[in-house]
Amino acid sequence: METSRLNKYLSAAGVCSRREADRLTQLGLVTIDGRVAVVGDQVAPGQEVRVRGKLVVMKDPEVLLAYYKPKGIVCTAKRSIHDNIIDAIGYPVRIYPIGRLDRDSEGLILMTNQGELTEKIVHARYCHEKEYLVRVDKPITEAFLTKMGNGVEILDTVTRPCTVIGMGKYTFSIILTQGLNRQIRRMCEALGYRVRELKRIRVMNIRLGDLMPGQYREIVGEEKEALLAALGLEVKEFGR
Repeated sequence: METSRLNKYLSAAGVCSRREADRLTQLGLVTIDGRVAVVGDQVAPGQEVRVRGKLVVMKDPEVLLAYYKPKGIVCTAKRSIHDNIIDAIGYPVRIYPIGRLDRDSEGLILMTNQGELTEKIVHARYCHEKEYLVRVDKPITEAFLTKMGNGVEILDTVTRPCTVIGMGKYTFSIILTQGLNRQIRRMCEALGYRVRELKRIRVMNIRLGDLMPGQYREIVGEEKEALLAALGLEVKEFGR
């Protein structure tokens, strides 16, 4: 069973810095299983640590995942809803989706337990890019691509101008900076097309890559640092 140095344990739990943990320990204010701790003590899983008599509860580790949501999965943290994304991913720490993809769509969705990170990504005012590959029911025309890119009237508004590129007879890519409800499907329908397949392949700098439906990977290292920098968040706030 893995143990942790006491000052590291208190820091990871968000109680205080390691230096402050050592100071509190030297003052006799920290106990392990009722025994007054000393600097350098190790904490084993299941042991009870208290500071000034208050029980220390270890926080869940910070999580940020790239997940390939399959078709049919619902982007909700409500476990009572059939085919919810939480049961589908089966991650051992409590997490939730950042934003959404509708049930009939597939592809990249980020999963986390970090509230500030979520707010920075999903809030409309930040205009972060999300890229999709779309297949429709009839041949694409230049007029269709132009209209999609210039903005389409849906939901009592006109969508923001966006980048739209034809990829084949029936397929195109689109980069959005807003997230209206079923936006791409509604845009296509307004122009006389129906979406047959819709896959999100990128959120900001995070790409779906070679993930297969139902698979996920941790976002770490330079990829994570670039995301946090783009969001105006410091790496130290969310760990490495």
